[in-house]
Amino acid sequence: MSETKQIKVPDIGDFTDVPVIEVLVSEGDEVNAEDPIITLESEKATIEVPSPEGGKITKLLVKEGDSVSMGTPMMELEISASDASEDDSEDDKPEAKEDKSKQDKTTQDQPKQTKRKPQPVNSGEKGGPKPPPVPEEVPTERVGKLAHASPAVRKFARTLGVDVAQVKGSGRKGRITKEDVEKHVKTVMQSGDTVVKSGFDVPPFPAVDFTEFGDIETRALSRIQKISGKYLHRNWVRIPHVTQYDEADITELEEFRQENKQDAKDMGFNLTPLAFMVKALAKALKKFPKFNSSLDINGENLIYKKYFHIGIAVDTPDGLVVPVIRDCDKKEVFEIAKEMAEVSQRARDGKLSPDDMKGGCMSISSLGGIGGTAFTPIINAPEVAILGISRSQMKPHWNGEEFEPRLMLPLSLSYDHRVIDGADAARFIVYLSDILSDMKKMLL
Repeated sequence: MSETKQIKVPDIGDFTDVPVIEVLVSEGDEVNAEDPIITLESEKATIEVPSPEGGKITKLLVKEGDSVSMGTPMMELEISASDASEDDSEDDKPEAKEDKSKQDKTTQDQPKQTKRKPQPVNSGEKGGPKPPPVPEEVPTERVGKLAHASPAVRKFARTLGVDVAQVKGSGRKGRITKEDVEKHVKTVMQSGDTVVKSGFDVPPFPAVDFTEFGDIETRALSRIQKISGKYLHRNWVRIPHVTQYDEADITELEEFRQENKQDAKDMGFNLTPLAFMVKALAKALKKFPKFNSSLDINGENLIYKKYFHIGIAVDTPDGLVVPVIRDCDKKEVFEIAKEMAEVSQRARDGKLSPDDMKGGCMSISSLGGIGGTAFTPIINAPEVAILGISRSQMKPHWNGEEFEPRLMLPLSLSYDHRVIDGADAARFIVYLSDILSDMKKMLL
């Protein structure tokens, strides 16, 4: 005796209409629970969707190129009676019953939490202006899987630039409605300068028929480019960027790297200059904690981070991605170099997960392998600074008695002027240059 179940796309976060880039199984295949079934291409990453149960695939309901959302049927799975009875027997265990009763109790309690209304705000004396909503009205943390909304509502929220995970739902069982999104936007706008007002009175781009001037070819932007473009534009418009420039003498660092690069190669990875930059940046963030912070959603408080995760911009065939190297303050340069090599390869293969790109404190954009003398990198919000690295050059340096050749590395530090002033930025980049110039300071 067997049972056929329809397996649907689970909760994949705040994503809808995500393309299927690979179907990993075929009809007739036997799969186990947690075996990957399909691969989706989401925001700057790929996601492998696992099977929730084991059994035999009798029918595939999606194919490569389809777009899916949470709840989209993926396949039909035939589950044997023995598997079903094992599940039943698990439910019969005392521990399972106890867990289930706790789960049921939690489920019963949740609607009460979603229906709880905030305390009324005192509107002041009659005739007086109403104060803005209290900060608690505007959620400051994502609630992730607790955000229940239909694809239409999610699309409406994206149109308005709203993170649906921050909206309080008023519908049945806390479901988010279109009216909830509109109310959230109104509340945020009244609570302060947390959204960009439409103060730019500029004409739209002209529609130009380029074929009038000659032959053309049209190529669609990759999904990563489309997504990155919106975020880069948002960050450039909403963050007051200032860029501080300096040079670091890396002559000693490069000599040390050359002496040890063969050892790294024997272990299967390259000892790149960037690994030293990551280590030095972690030390600088410890010295200047304001650079290791983020503004809260209201722009009124600064959140200082006690961890040191650094993002590394990686150039891939489909566009730029920024995976994060974690706990850089606790790792040796060789460890950082090895991890960078692994994560960069996964990025180029399109195998990064969303978690690989979360939690960064500050990012590095290195163009040293290509060229250039300086540039203005765009801050990767919610970070408050980003370090740009250009190609090092041998330059004459006066040592007090004579000119001597030194290898100089150009640094470009872009920072959020709401958080960091010019003096702090100058001190930060001078300290960073000092560390890069003296290997003993980096390794201490």
